[in-house]
Amino acid sequence: MNDAAEGFESTYGYAPEGVWAAPGRVNLIGEYTDVNEGHVLPIALPHCTRVAAAARTDGVLRLRSREAGPQDTAELPLAALAPGAVRGWAAYPAGVAWALREAGLPVGGADVYVESDVPAGAGLSSSAALEVATALALTELHGAACDRPALARLAQRAENTFVGVPCGLMDQAASACCTAGHALHLDTRHLALRQVPFDLAAHGLRLLVVDTRVRHALADGAYAVRRAGCEAGARALGVRALRDVPHADLDAALGGLADTGVRRLVRHVVSEGERVRRVVALLAAGEPRAAGPLLTAGHASLRDDFAVSCPELDLAVAVANEAGALGARMTGAGFGGSALALVEEGAADAVGRAVADAFAAAGHRAPRVFAVVAGDGARRVSRGRAGS
Repeated sequence: MNDAAEGFESTYGYAPEGVWAAPGRVNLIGEYTDVNEGHVLPIALPHCTRVAAAARTDGVLRLRSREAGPQDTAELPLAALAPGAVRGWAAYPAGVAWALREAGLPVGGADVYVESDVPAGAGLSSSAALEVATALALTELHGAACDRPALARLAQRAENTFVGVPCGLMDQAASACCTAGHALHLDTRHLALRQVPFDLAAHGLRLLVVDTRVRHALADGAYAVRRAGCEAGARALGVRALRDVPHADLDAALGGLADTGVRRLVRHVVSEGERVRRVVALLAAGEPRAAGPLLTAGHASLRDDFAVSCPELDLAVAVANEAGALGARMTGAGFGGSALALVEEGAADAVGRAVADAFAAAGHRAPRVFAVVAGDGARRVSRGRAGS
């Protein structure tokens, strides 16, 4: 945590007013349901993006990132911020400042230094972590009142409108609102939050993440095409969003759709919503082991109906299950990124080795396999010159 403050001071020549952190997330179940106003079930990762910052009075936002390097520094007048005006990593924090000001919040300039250990491009929401950490820093620096669900909405607007990625709300809400030891059951239409106990260690279980190290670019249009297909399905079925199609009526709804591609998208979203409901019920009942087959079914749906998997993700899921996982699936938007596997504690090492060996045999780049627990959402982690 001190690294961000030290990086800030090295960059700007004075101490920051504080350091704020926001986590990445891994989604247990509920993929692409958030862009259909449905339910999701993420946990916050222990991996965080940290933002060291201090307020400025001249209406300028200065941005530096440890990961981008000193040659990539942005100095942006807030009054000139507009969608499409900033490119690269700086568009995310700049977009947050723009969205906060567009919402009427009294956010001014700031010097900002960013560091992160959330793997970028791994489907673990590194962009949302950056957005939420920046939003929390700017609102607290300038005394702008904003509750966590509203802050998540504004961070999502930054990514949708300023950056140009039509993501749903899940990533930002998870980063802003999760609590340690719990999964966040989020109704993305109503912003209703429920913290569901998720202490796998108490049940002798672990959750493994397999970062395939295959990177994706959501702005390439594939995400937007699928979102548009879901919206077309909702229009054809006469509902506001696909969350409004009852699972019991799915077969009848599919029979009324002429477009095969849209039919597959609808089938995934509606069946995935039902999987979220069932996993939440199992966790609430203290039966996390029984959720394993639902994870695997979710992967099959993402692979076959939504068509967002890739050979590396499919291999990770298949091998994890063959090696003894209770269930496994890709997590995140797909086209690369990460998978997760629910495993017995004693089988975790064997499952990880099996996946790594399978990747080597297939000639893939070595994956990064690690266990995660449910962590806390965004928070201020230290105070600097103004708060000491």
